[in-house]
Amino acid sequence: MPSNKSVSDAPIVQFTNCRILRSHRLQREDLWVREGKILNPEKLFFDEKGSADIQVDCKDSIIAPGFIDVQINGGFGVDFSLATDDFKSGTDLVSQKILSHGVTSFCPTLVTSPPSVYHQVLPQINIRNGGAHGAGILGAHLEGPFISKEKKGAHPEHCLRTFEAGAFQDLLATYGSLDCVRIVTLAPEMKRSSEVIRELTKRGICVSLGHSVANLSQAEEAVQHGATFITHLFNAMLPFHHRDPGIVGLLTSDKIPAGRRVFYGMISDGIHTNPAALRIAHRAHPKGLVLVTDAIAGMGLAPGRHTLGQQVVEIDGLNTYIAGTKTLSGSVATMDTCVRHFQEATGCSVETALEAASLHPAQLLGIEHKKGTLNYDSDADFLMLNDGLYVQATYIAGKEVWRQDAFGM
Repeated sequence: MPSNKSVSDAPIVQFTNCRILRSHRLQREDLWVREGKILNPEKLFFDEKGSADIQVDCKDSIIAPGFIDVQINGGFGVDFSLATDDFKSGTDLVSQKILSHGVTSFCPTLVTSPPSVYHQVLPQINIRNGGAHGAGILGAHLEGPFISKEKKGAHPEHCLRTFEAGAFQDLLATYGSLDCVRIVTLAPEMKRSSEVIRELTKRGICVSLGHSVANLSQAEEAVQHGATFITHLFNAMLPFHHRDPGIVGLLTSDKIPAGRRVFYGMISDGIHTNPAALRIAHRAHPKGLVLVTDAIAGMGLAPGRHTLGQQVVEIDGLNTYIAGTKTLSGSVATMDTCVRHFQEATGCSVETALEAASLHPAQLLGIEHKKGTLNYDSDADFLMLNDGLYVQATYIAGKEVWRQDAFGM
């Protein structure tokens, strides 16, 4: 009988006594991992005649895919929109710290900034796999500067730009390079935005609609040109109106091209979105909901003054305002907190809450074949959680990278 080594020398780890989130439900099965991937046990037993080298008793934990945060501006004193020569040490710190929140992959997000900031920061963002060093980096999310003055929110007005002169060339000149860019948030009502959306989509970059006064038909046109995401639904857009629901109307629009799904980000921190609004969005379009933190540099820090790009913000409890105003500016909530609040506010199933932070962002980015699920052959990025959805341990590529006990929590 061939040994485990017939296919690979790598050890096989069997996680037992757990409930695995697979195919939209928690299933009492073991999870098998080898070489950073999830194994099909049937193939292992019957084709390889293999067995486990190591067994891990999960003590009845839930095992779910690692969380993916597609909108995070920083945290722990680090602001991704501040140009420094040692930008990498900041991303390293954040990627390490968010492991305890269950985040295994993320998109560092830059708010509206001057071109010099993009030119300095973007070349320092390296797309990389996660590991013991921290969560994986999927690419940058550029939120602005091609957004509406009326709905600028916490973005600095003097840095806002338009496409009118050169359309896509204006965007390239502003950002400098698109090599590491995964998502661009723009306002679809801006002149020549359609050609910009087409060009970005052609390059595999996800276009998100936000910080905008677009009406529904402008939003639908943007989707027809390739936009697939809405940045923090309800925030920094026209409020829902029954005669013109604006961007919010995309959740139930009948003008979405066949076979396409519009996703929308929600900041489920109990501050940015009233629980009733969260429930309305979820019930209208459950398969499109993507939980995002929109976390700023103050996440993980004490209340007080911190930076968000070109602005100074003030943290007061869970509220974050532009200093001296009542304009909300990002969040200090963590992803695991957002998942728990979402489940509590909507009364949805545990499975639904977990998928909104894992499967849906993976589908948005087109990486669901390797991230966001526990399907066979996908990356073994997963979490152990208790029934209250508190993270007990975080694994990337099958290796434990954070555990609650190990950190004296």
